[in-house]
Amino acid sequence: MKQAYSRRRFVKVSALNTLGIGIALPLTGKTFLVHAPSPGPDGMPVGNSSFVPVRAASWWCNIEDLLWSQKKIVDKIRFRAEAFAEAGFDTAINFGFHIRFDFANYFGQLHGYYANVCEELHRYNIKFMDHYSCNHVERPRGEEEFRKLHRTQRHHVLLFSDPVAAKHAQYEGHYFNDICQVNLRDGSRGYAKQYQLEAFCHNNPDFLDMHGKYLRRLIKEVPVDGLMVDDMCDYAGPLVCGCKHCRDRFRREYGLEIPPLDDVEFWGDTINISEFQWGNYENPAFRNWLNMRADSVADHLKMVKGVIGDIPLMTCCSSSGPIYLNAVNLNLERMSPMLDFIMLENCGINIKSVNWTRMDSEALHQKDIAFRRGNKPAIALSYTIYEKGGYLGWSLSRFWGVANWSSTLNHRLEEDPEDMMEIEDIAKPFNKWETKQSPLNCHEGIDLAEVRLVNSRYCKENGWRGEDGKEQWDKSAAWSELLLGKNIGYRFVRCEELSDPVALSEEKTPLILDSIACVSDNQVDAIKTYLAGGGEAWLALPFGTHDEKGNKRKSPVSNTLLKSKYKNLIFINTVTDSDPLEKLIKKKRFHPVLTQLAGDERWAARIRFHEGKAVIHFLSRGLVAIPHSSIRDKDNIPVLKDIETTIKDNRLSYVINTSKVPLHSLSVMSPELTEEKRSVTIHELKPGYARIDCNLEGIMIYAVAQPATIR
Repeated sequence: MKQAYSRRRFVKVSALNTLGIGIALPLTGKTFLVHAPSPGPDGMPVGNSSFVPVRAASWWCNIEDLLWSQKKIVDKIRFRAEAFAEAGFDTAINFGFHIRFDFANYFGQLHGYYANVCEELHRYNIKFMDHYSCNHVERPRGEEEFRKLHRTQRHHVLLFSDPVAAKHAQYEGHYFNDICQVNLRDGSRGYAKQYQLEAFCHNNPDFLDMHGKYLRRLIKEVPVDGLMVDDMCDYAGPLVCGCKHCRDRFRREYGLEIPPLDDVEFWGDTINISEFQWGNYENPAFRNWLNMRADSVADHLKMVKGVIGDIPLMTCCSSSGPIYLNAVNLNLERMSPMLDFIMLENCGINIKSVNWTRMDSEALHQKDIAFRRGNKPAIALSYTIYEKGGYLGWSLSRFWGVANWSSTLNHRLEEDPEDMMEIEDIAKPFNKWETKQSPLNCHEGIDLAEVRLVNSRYCKENGWRGEDGKEQWDKSAAWSELLLGKNIGYRFVRCEELSDPVALSEEKTPLILDSIACVSDNQVDAIKTYLAGGGEAWLALPFGTHDEKGNKRKSPVSNTLLKSKYKNLIFINTVTDSDPLEKLIKKKRFHPVLTQLAGDERWAARIRFHEGKAVIHFLSRGLVAIPHSSIRDKDNIPVLKDIETTIKDNRLSYVINTSKVPLHSLSVMSPELTEEKRSVTIHELKPGYARIDCNLEGIMIYAVAQPATIR
C-alpha cells in the first residue's frame, strides 16, 4: 500500500518543537502558531538566503491542502517535513497548485499553507522553492477536452473556472480573458491544446503588471528560498500571438507587419503540416518574427528577476538543442542570464527512461550553459513512481555531475497505483549512502574533457537543415552518443565561446565542427586565430554557408579554410554518415585517455576531478526495463516498474593515460554494495600509462571509483 503519514511521525516531531513564533495569516491577519526555524551555522534563523541545491525533492500538494489551517493539513506538513529531513533532502520544490492564477481567489489560504511549509522545513535547514506556471489558466474547450484534462493533468491540482465564471475571472483588476494571447487564425484566445491551457501574452503590459504584483505579494507572505517560474515559452505554438502589443513590437523593432496565415512566403505550408512545423526559414522576416518572440519571453523573465532580486530563480527546460523549440519559444540560452540555477527536466516515468544515453547530450549542453553563465548550479529532474526508477534518476545526476531533483509524478496517471511509493522513501537509501560514503560535491567537480563539441544556436534559431534533412543538433547528439560509447570525455562549445579566440586557444583539445552552417564573422576570425596558433579542429562540411542571422554567404567559409592549409585542420565525414572518430584513432590522430581492455563495453565510464583527484563514475548502458503489467502513461507507453541488466561480464580493465589523469588509490563503491568498498588494482605499464582493474560484480546500474581521501 502507498505509505500514509503516521501519527507516530507527528508525535516525534511535536516532541522536538519547544520554540514557537507567530506569523500573520495573509488571509485573516490572525496569528497562527508555527515553529521557529533552527538557527544556521552563524546563529541566525535559516530562510530567504542564497543556497545551492544538491539533493532536492518535489513537495507534492493536492486540493485538500487548500483546507489549511485545519489541523489535519498542519499535521501533514509536519510529518512530511520530518520525512524529508530523514531522507537527506536539502531542498523541497513545490509541485501542485501549478496553474497559479486559477487559484487567485484562494491566494490567502495558499500562501498561509506555503508559509507553514517553509517554517517546518526551515527547522531542518531544508530550503523551499515555489514552482508554478505564471502565464496560463486551465480552460478545457468542450467535454472531451475537459475529460482529457482530468485524465492527464491531475498533478496541476485542478480548480479552474467554468466557462461562465471564466468571463469574470481576474486578479488585481486584470481580467484573464483580456490579457490572453491572440490566435492568428481567428482572433480567439491563444490555446495550448496539448495541456488544455489558455495563455497570457508576454508582451501584454497588463499581464506583466499582474504577474509583478503577484510576485511581490508572494515573497512578502511566504519566506521562500527560491522560485521556479515555469513554462516560460509559448505552448500554443506559432499560432500566437497576434495581439496589439505583439504587432506593435514587431513593427517597432523590425519595421514589419505580421502577415496573414495564407502568406506562404512567410508561413510556408500551413495546410498539410502541424502548426509546430510552420515557417519559411528562407525568409528573413520569419526569422525576425521568431527572434522577437524569443526576446519577449526573455524580457518577461528579466522582469521577474527584477522583482524578486536576490531570491534564486530558475525555470524549466526539458530540451535546449532541437529546432522544434523555436515553435514554442523555449530558448534556454536567451533566458539563462536571468537564471540562478539551470535545470534539465529528464522527463518520463515510462520504460523509455532506461535508454538514458539519448539524454546525455542535453544534460551536458545545459551543464555548459550553466557553467558559462557564471558557473551556476545545474540540476536534473527525474521522475519515477517506483524505487528503481528513482535510483536510476539519482545515478544519472551523479554520472552527469549535477544536483539531483527526485520526484514522483503524483496524479499524472489517470489513477495512482496502490503500491506507488513516496519520494522520501524512494530516495532515502541512496541519499543516505551518498552523504555517508561518497559526499562528492557535484557543483565543484570538473569533467575531463578530451574533445570540445561545438553546438550552434545560430543553426537552431535560423532553422538550418542539411541536404540530408539533419539539423545541427542531430549531429551534436550523434557525437555525444559516439563519445559516450568510447568513454571519451567531452564538453560543449557554444556560440559565444566560439567567437572568443582567447577562450578557444586556452585549451589544446580538438574542436569538433560538424555541420556548423551558420557562422558569424567573429567566429570565423576566432577559429582562424585558433588554427594559426596550432589549435586542432575536426571539420565536417558544410561550414559557414550562412551567417549568424541565417543569410546565405556568397562563398562558404570552408573554402577559405581549405585554401589556408592549416596543419591541424582535419576534414572528416559527418558523424551521421560514418564513425569519423574510429578512423582518427586508428590513424593515431587521436589518443583516448581511457581504453577498455576487458569486461562489457556497455559500462559507460566518465572521469571527473574532485579536489584535484580523479574519480571514475560508471553507469550501465545495458539496462532493460520491466514494464508495469497494466499501467500506461498518457502516451500509452507502459510505466517503468523495475529494471534488469543484460550485462554479465562486470570485471572491467582499462589502460589509462596517467600523464593526463594522475591516479591515487581508488575504491569501487555503490549503493548496491551498501558499505562495501573494493580496491581498484593499478598496474603501471610504462611511464605515463597504467592498467586499472575494477570489479563491478553485483552492481547493476551505478558505481564510482574514488580516492578514500575525498570527503
